[in-house]
Order: sequence, then structure tokens, then C-alpha cells
Amino acid sequence: MNKPTWFTDLSAAIADLVARGAPSTVVIHSDHSRSSGFVWRTGLIVTADESLSEEGSFVVTLPGGDTVAAELVGRDPTTDIALLRVEVDVPPLSLATSPLTVGALVLAVGAEDGTSTAALGLVSRASGPWRSLRGGEIDARIELDLRLRRSAEGGVVLDAAGAAIGMAVFGPRRRVLVIPTATIERVAPKLVEHGRIPRGYLGLGLQPITLEGGEESGVMIMSVDPRGPSARAGLHQGDILVDWNGEPIRHVQSLLRALGPDSVGHTVTLGLRRAGNRQQVPLTIAERPTP
Repeated sequence: MNKPTWFTDLSAAIADLVARGAPSTVVIHSDHSRSSGFVWRTGLIVTADESLSEEGSFVVTLPGGDTVAAELVGRDPTTDIALLRVEVDVPPLSLATSPLTVGALVLAVGAEDGTSTAALGLVSRASGPWRSLRGGEIDARIELDLRLRRSAEGGVVLDAAGAAIGMAVFGPRRRVLVIPTATIERVAPKLVEHGRIPRGYLGLGLQPITLEGGEESGVMIMSVDPRGPSARAGLHQGDILVDWNGEPIRHVQSLLRALGPDSVGHTVTLGLRRAGNRQQVPLTIAERPTP
């Protein structure tokens, strides 16, 4: 009787995939947290911003167990991408843009205590670009049905062919998401150059309101940064913003979504109500100040 080999062949194939990602996957220690990351370029490690402490030192455990100090290059909370620099020569991963379909097998490879960790699962959702709750532009919505260890957040996700397709992170309600290659390759070079991703800034504190009759909505200006672009444009506390370049403003979140990296330096026309009168005010969006 011939023994079936498909199961052992599958097991060997999965182990081989883990072995491909392991030499470039590291452990990252920051204050009160431990996560994974992978070498994106020589000396540069991509990891999940959410898993890093806000301040303090960072230490990286390399494959094999050696530890080295790491320097924060930059971080972008809106896309959950952070970049660290280490003075060691660890082989970088070659990221790929691979189309994924729902039901496809994937493997999340992380690291813990100098050894690899792995989680096998399925693509449970695959759709187009989306915007994170913090306003970051993510190039594809990829959700995974797998159980990810907390320490594996920031690790690499491999498809069934072994291609590195992005970074594993936790989303809302602990869903496992992939920050895809296209987003990493767009954001990480800007972190190398600037240390952050610029965001648009109005210099306003806003409160959504419904205008009389309930037929129109807007946002009321509750505070104005005296050094911000809105003060320079002549906006005042108590003004009610009702449209942005002719499009109705329905809630504060819609304004935040309009303040992406490409908005800095652009001039928009704000429609507002002041003392019952309508006005049109041009405003040039500034870059959000560094905290």
C-alpha cells in the first residue's frame, strides 16, 4: 500500500517558505513591547509603528540570537510603518507585488528570541485601496484569517509561491491585516529622507453641527491656531465651514481625509457661514507641525 505523501510534501513546502523569510526577520525590543520586523534595505528594518514605544531605545535581536542597538529613522502612524537603522549586514528581503484572491494560502513569518515564528492562514478579504482610521492611504485592503502572535506583528507575509507581499499588522478588533508592498515602497523611502510623512494642516479645532432646518450640515470652528494657515486666511472662531472646493462638508473626518501628504501647499476654497452670511475664503494648506 502506497503511503500518501501530499501532507508531508505540504509540510515540507511550508517549512521551506519559513526558511526563506527567516534570515531577514528580526525581533525588535522597545520599552515594554516586543515585535518583529524585516530587513527592507541593507541596514534598514521595516516594522509596525503601533508596536513600538513612543520613546526610548530600541534593540534588535538578529537571526541566531545576537543583539544590536537600533536607531529610529522615522515612523508614520497613519500607515503603521516604522523604519529602524542597524549597523549590521543582514540580507534584505525582496518585496513583491502579487495579486491575491480570497481563499489563497499565506504565511506570516515573525521572530521571537532569535528564532522564527510562523502562522498559516487564508486571505479572507482582498479589495482595493482604503484609508486607515488615522488617514493613511493603504494601497490594498488585505485581511487574513490566521492567529498572529503579538510578537509577530511587523513580520513579513509570504504568499504560496514564497513572494514577500507585505507586513502583518493588527487592525481594528484584532483583525490581521497586510500593509502591502506598494504602500511600504511608497512610504519607507520618504521616512529615509524626511523621518516622517508630511500631513496637511488647517490649524483649526472643529465641531460638527447641523444647521437650522436640518437640511445642511457643516463644522463649526471652535479654536484657531494663531500661527496656522486658517488664521492667515482670516478664519475666526464661530465660523461654520459648509463646503470644501464646492463639495459639502458633512463631518470632520472628511476634512481629515482631505489633508493627505499631497495636500500640503495646495490652495482650496472654503465656503463658510459667518453671522448668517455666506463667504468664500481661499486657504493654502500648510504642513502639520512636528509635535
